[in-house]
Amino acid sequence: MRYLAWLLLFTAFGQQATFKSSTRLVVLNVFAKDKGGKDLTTLTKDNFTVLEDGKPQTISIFELQRLDTTEPAPTAVAVVEKPTEAKAKQITTKANGQIQYRDRRLLVFFFDMSSMPPQDQIRANKAALKFIDTQMKPADMVALMTFSTKLEVKQDFTDNREELRAAIKALRVGEGSDLGDASTGSDDEADNGAAFQADESEFNIFNTDRKLSALEAAAKMLSNMPEKKALIYFSSGVSKTGMENQSQLESTMNAAVRANVSFYPVDSQGLVASVPGGDASQAASRGSGIFSGSTQRGQAGKRQNQQETLTSLAAGTGGKAFLDDNDLSMGIVQAQNDMRSYYIVGYYSTNDAEDGKFRRIQVKLAAPNNTAKLDFRNGYFASKLFKKFNEADKESQLEEALAAGDPLTDLPIALEINHFRLSKDRYFVPVAVKIPGSEVTLAPKGDTELDFIGQIRDTKGRLAGTVRDGIRLKLTEADKAKLDSRNLQYDTGFILAPGEYKLKFLARENQNGKVGTFESKFIVPDLQGATPTLRTSTIVFSSQREAMKAAIGSASNDKKLLSQNPLVDGGQKLIPSITRVFRRNQSLFVYAEVYDAAVETQKASVLASLAFYRGRTKAFESTAVRINDAALKRPGVYPVQFEIPLDKLPAGQYTCQLTLIDEIGKKFAFPRASVIVIDAVTVPKPTPAE
Repeated sequence: MRYLAWLLLFTAFGQQATFKSSTRLVVLNVFAKDKGGKDLTTLTKDNFTVLEDGKPQTISIFELQRLDTTEPAPTAVAVVEKPTEAKAKQITTKANGQIQYRDRRLLVFFFDMSSMPPQDQIRANKAALKFIDTQMKPADMVALMTFSTKLEVKQDFTDNREELRAAIKALRVGEGSDLGDASTGSDDEADNGAAFQADESEFNIFNTDRKLSALEAAAKMLSNMPEKKALIYFSSGVSKTGMENQSQLESTMNAAVRANVSFYPVDSQGLVASVPGGDASQAASRGSGIFSGSTQRGQAGKRQNQQETLTSLAAGTGGKAFLDDNDLSMGIVQAQNDMRSYYIVGYYSTNDAEDGKFRRIQVKLAAPNNTAKLDFRNGYFASKLFKKFNEADKESQLEEALAAGDPLTDLPIALEINHFRLSKDRYFVPVAVKIPGSEVTLAPKGDTELDFIGQIRDTKGRLAGTVRDGIRLKLTEADKAKLDSRNLQYDTGFILAPGEYKLKFLARENQNGKVGTFESKFIVPDLQGATPTLRTSTIVFSSQREAMKAAIGSASNDKKLLSQNPLVDGGQKLIPSITRVFRRNQSLFVYAEVYDAAVETQKASVLASLAFYRGRTKAFESTAVRINDAALKRPGVYPVQFEIPLDKLPAGQYTCQLTLIDEIGKKFAFPRASVIVIDAVTVPKPTPAE
């Protein structure tokens, strides 16, 4: 039943710029402290021994960065010309490994405008200005970046206070603040960003990935600079949306570690005293939650969730999170104080194998300094040249990638997991994986092969399900021409018992060897016990039905498994929309299942309707339908299906509510999900020069 399908969607994907070194230079920032916690600044190159996978390495670069906060600005300063307007939106770097700012502390102010309402943006701006005016030291060099719909460099590294003040005051308060939860930017704006980039509406609109990928891009932008960098991340908190975020979170932290960047998140909300039920800026809560305390607990839980991501970013990169304090400038001072004197140690690895394996690094000091405490990154992943891999190498790469704790994001993927009950103790769990077509490189003959591996384990680590497929794309000449503007979606499925599980999924395109991994925890609920609400499956949102025979690649045709997939009916497959972004010229398909609605001999009577809300305003509601008949060969299962044309809905973000009422059993369910409706946009085709 596993196959690869076209997604007739609207996104055009570009290529993401990456920074790679043509040498095997490895640069470390080593902090050395004695037993009393004081910085050791008298060490020489001969005091250090560097080992890679246990083998000694010759130190080629050795430099002490002396960051003394009490001395005046150093005289030996790299001279960087003031960039013109055309060059202003980039970080100026020299050749990889070449020290650019000697004895300077590099601080990056990163304003996440998409996560901050206007009042928090004002607080963050004031804190940055306060630091520049009263707390900035002679050794400090500051750069300024922002993110609303895309990552922008507003100011390159400089110690010119006037330039920094001007750059901060030029930030428009309110910019991007409506994107804090989800947004596509302008409705008439073409989707022309790179796949999974921060300004890519389809892939990044509902989850934290668009913020985390912007931070990852910032870290990669700074990676050519061997100096230690501290990125102060101004944000009102980043809410995790569940399974989508873990791989990107780890990838962002790993990119920062490789680039010698530490994150110092600053919660721009400051110290918050929440009003039970919410203050005057929001509508009053409904129901009895404000009296039972559930509303207050929900508020506290939401804030903790937002701060947890900030704490994870700091802990994973050697920084510190600054939370629950109104003096936000102290968060910058915290990064400033942590950035003390350190050594830049560089070597050219003696291991020239481009095998993509992890190389472990050890740094030791000779006596009498061998008791000093050293802080440095403990390893890196080597580059890989896929064309030189034999079959054993390719298999080894997949096995290592599946076992590695470091997620791989060369090949961007998004994933959705659903569940449907088959019997009392068995559930069908379909998994849909989306890959941007522009990230797939075709072989000279015009085809390529994709590898897919998935493993599901239970809470005890036992293997509960596996899948391994190799699918060769079958593309016509017309398909090849459309590859950059379409997405590929791979579907598979598992049969599982109720319980908690962890899925690790890997995809690789076999022309250039790009690999993407995705990890997620999920729960298959037990719907047999007594429940106060109506028993239902997950809800699938889609904009496309496709004939099974139209698949552009197929791994196998497991008829038994295929017959149990409720998304397949009459040779047609409902393709889940993983990101739930739809055009106004499309129809929205909604599918769900209700279980055990009939009572003894009485025939079931389930009333169902679909409504769209913008805030508290109902924008549309479908005609209610009554469902009396169970699915063929599936007793106790009542399918609910809607097809809603979207042309009458204005572009914007909606809360879509499926109302289900069991009139016999007197039970209800009101599952909700966010969807985005945007105007139909014709993406311009690139010219041959592009």
